[in-house]
Amino acid sequence: SEPLAWPPVSAQAASLLEEAADLLVLHRDFAAAVEKCEAGCDSLGPGTGAGSESSAEVKCSLCVVGIQALAEMNRWREVLSWVLQYYHVPEHLPPKVLELCILLYSKVREPQVMLEVGSSWLRDQTNKSLPEYGSLLELYLLHVLLPLGQFEGAEELVRGCDVFDSKQQLAFLGTICESRCQWTQREEMHSAAEEHQDAATETVLGVLSQKLLTMLTLLRRALRSMSSHFYLLPYKKMLLATFLLYLVVVRLDPASPTSLPFIYKLVQLFRQAWAAVFSPIHRPPIQD
Repeated sequence: SEPLAWPPVSAQAASLLEEAADLLVLHRDFAAAVEKCEAGCDSLGPGTGAGSESSAEVKCSLCVVGIQALAEMNRWREVLSWVLQYYHVPEHLPPKVLELCILLYSKVREPQVMLEVGSSWLRDQTNKSLPEYGSLLELYLLHVLLPLGQFEGAEELVRGCDVFDSKQQLAFLGTICESRCQWTQREEMHSAAEEHQDAATETVLGVLSQKLLTMLTLLRRALRSMSSHFYLLPYKKMLLATFLLYLVVVRLDPASPTSLPFIYKLVQLFRQAWAAVFSPIHRPPIQD
């Protein structure tokens, strides 16, 4: 058979697709692969007229390679916006591109990114006639709706789907019911764990509060005892003794004979003050 004759624009995009695939698989140059995919998609444009089907296939393949390259660079957050710049609305996404996006965001545990996109795609009447519609609905159900706890929306989607027969609908409804029960059990376990943690925290805070109150009570008693003790000190004698000591050290020469009687009197005064401070009369009273 003769080789397929690509239109000039499609041939250019197909060449860029081959280069991007080589960069992705053989050379592991992911950034360059993304650049080739972008150049190929830009060269295709909207893809109308003669040869639009082949152009659509090439464009889809370019996006698939680009998604894989972005994921390899851990730039998965850019995938959906990067794809939509070439398809503009979710309803126009090819089934293969939508499948990759759902699986990618499910793997990184961000299924909410595809919630509105998948719903818009599945509601489109044109997409309902595609052979991939049933498998994509199942994928959206298992990897987006159920992980997010959207059980009512999942049931409505299954009941309103004409692609599934009654047996398939019952199977999917059973899966939704089982997932709902597991979700409820996890919520109950999480609530019980939170209540246990709150109770433990309150217990610890109660013990700490009791210890703090006891310490403050002891500190108050100590301060009252010290204040009573210092209140009974002979302040005048202590101040006089301090002043005389200052005169001896600063103004007098201890080695001088004339200073000896003064120093003797000072020593006697200190002894009297010391005896007065620590005598039983001046001891602070014991208080409860």
